[in-house]
Amino acid sequence: MTQEQQNAKAFTKQYAAIASEGRDAVNLGDVSVVPPQSARYSEEEIRDVPEGAVQLGLGCGNPSALAELQQGQTVLDLGSGGGLDAFVAARKVGPTGKVIGVDITPEMVEKATRFAREGGYRNVEFRVGQIEELPVADESIDTIISNCVINHSTDKPAVFREAFRVLKPNGQICVSDLLLEGEPPNASEKGMEVWAEWLTVAGGREEYLKAIRQTGFADIAVAEYRPDDPEMIPPALAGKIVSLQMRAKKPLP
Repeated sequence: MTQEQQNAKAFTKQYAAIASEGRDAVNLGDVSVVPPQSARYSEEEIRDVPEGAVQLGLGCGNPSALAELQQGQTVLDLGSGGGLDAFVAARKVGPTGKVIGVDITPEMVEKATRFAREGGYRNVEFRVGQIEELPVADESIDTIISNCVINHSTDKPAVFREAFRVLKPNGQICVSDLLLEGEPPNASEKGMEVWAEWLTVAGGREEYLKAIRQTGFADIAVAEYRPDDPEMIPPALAGKIVSLQMRAKKPLP
């Protein structure tokens, strides 16, 4: 097993612990710019969302706001975790729509499924699977959302190829994510414990957008800013983290 695979395995184990114990367990070129959406959810958006799902929210943005979801759409949430973004999306697509959440850990899927049942969300379904190999049919999805997940993948081009496969023509992908700029700091520095795995796989803007373009996505639009919350960003990463919000479309044939 390579070091990269070992790091990914360690992250998955830690992520499963969070599901069981709570989150305290451990040059743009042809790209256009969109107005940044708030990383926070409005009170209306999270009203009636199961409290457990809100507490397990591990994202870095609000991709549903960027997506401008419509009634009746089918939405796929990559790395759905405890289900927060899936539940927010479910209210927006309504009873005639559907939301599918895919997560790598059975513990998270089991917990999110329980939240959906207890909250009466009949238009939400959670599946165990990898975002590099989605358990989702071809061209069955109107909109994909993902919140701070894709840059954890060791194979980001595979993630975007799978996203392209499952999207309907003219479907869109809307992502909130964190990018790394410059040389990563030493993961052994103080305060870097929760960032160690991410630093081994995280890419920057050029790599990220290249993977999107090469997949075939079009109409790529991004908003970026540098988070400066000292409670979120340790000193060793100050100025090296870029918060990305991105929207792109699968072209019509």
